[in-house]
Amino acid sequence: MSIYRVTEVIGTSPTSWEEAAREALTAASLTLRDLRVAEVAEQDIVIDDRGGIQQFRVKLKVSFKYEVPWNAATAHAGAGAQPHA
Repeated sequence: MSIYRVTEVIGTSPTSWEEAAREALTAASLTLRDLRVAEVAEQDIVIDDRGGIQQFRVKLKVSFKYEVPWNAATAHAGAGAQPHA
């Protein structure tokens, strides 16, 4: 049985949404292991004072395998069992 956790990360780029997504995934991969799926949750653009595009931004929902600490896994091994009367 596997359990996955989802977290949100935001990447930015002056050139494209694709590059912004790459930046977000690169940063996430530095601290999260076993990345599985990234879903684009939002895309937006920061507009400069002349009306041009200053930045592309992408919010990603990234899933990764959740690692249960060994002692927590064994402590909950009997979870769901009926208490004795």
